[in-house]
Amino acid sequence: MALSTKDLQGGASVKKTIAPENHTLKINSVTLETFRFIENAYHLMLHLETEPIDGFEGFLVDPENPEKGYYKGQVGKVKANRYAYADGETKSGIKVERDRSILMFLKTLCKALDTASDSELFTKWFSAQDGEHETIEEFVTAFDTEIKKHNTYLDFCVAGKEYENKNGYINYDMFLARTSRGNYAFGEKGSKKVISYDEKHHLIKLPVKNVESFGDEDISIPSNTSNDFSLD
Repeated sequence: MALSTKDLQGGASVKKTIAPENHTLKINSVTLETFRFIENAYHLMLHLETEPIDGFEGFLVDPENPEKGYYKGQVGKVKANRYAYADGETKSGIKVERDRSILMFLKTLCKALDTASDSELFTKWFSAQDGEHETIEEFVTAFDTEIKKHNTYLDFCVAGKEYENKNGYINYDMFLARTSRGNYAFGEKGSKKVISYDEKHHLIKLPVKNVESFGDEDISIPSNTSNDFSLD
């Protein structure tokens, strides 16, 4: 039977999750995630979603309540910072406060959201929270409630670190790119101040494993193969 070059579209469908790259995203939720290796340390997690994709059906918004429907874009959970927020001291002796650092990040985020929405809604909200919350947990919960009222999109540079999941597939631990030379990890859509993703700088790859052998199901080598075939 002759080979056909027709009907070859096939291929993998659009993934339901984002990967490290430049993306236009909205913030669906903001939460704190305990970092178990340092006492009282937190990661500030941004639950993000791309703009709607035509013909795309993402994950269920609420697996326990299918009536809420599906995400219209790809989603991803991204750390505000690669490293957890914790009380401590830098090598140069500068004291670092967990709660203050988280608040500084959220204040910067509010400014970017206001610029993108051409308003002062977020910074006014932030200022109004002065003295209203006893703990950082309460503050982040209040911010999460507020952000869910809006659908403001920002451009992001998402960095990450590869890891192998239990099924042997490559996944990503994602975090915002580090500020560099006056450029930032997020900003209004089209901003030239948002860092351009560069895999060399923004992706920590898994070490390459040496291939010791191929399974029979992976490749078949004729018995008369010459020495021209080499894995080196």
